[in-house]
Amino acid sequence: KYLIKSGGENIYPAEIERVLLAHPAVADGAVVRKPDARWGEVPVAFVALRCALDSEALATWCRDRLAHYKLPREFRIVELDALPRSSTGKIQRHEIERRMV
Repeated sequence: KYLIKSGGENIYPAEIERVLLAHPAVADGAVVRKPDARWGEVPVAFVALRCALDSEALATWCRDRLAHYKLPREFRIVELDALPRSSTGKIQRHEIERRMV
């Protein structure tokens, strides 16, 4: 249901999240939209890690598995408990967007 519209393309965050979660160093993650003057919206990934990994390694991982327009423009490394969840355990993207500055 949640959709990012970037430069006329539809991006489903769940697809990007599946790629991120397939990385052995990634414990959890969420992808949200961020307003962008050029593209309308762009994806931003919030990632909780099991071990040390930098944003460039995550970008390379995604670049090898996703179309270029689906690549997150930013990777924000966060603590696992920093991803807000509902009472059923679902990540609340709207809360991440609200906190994002």
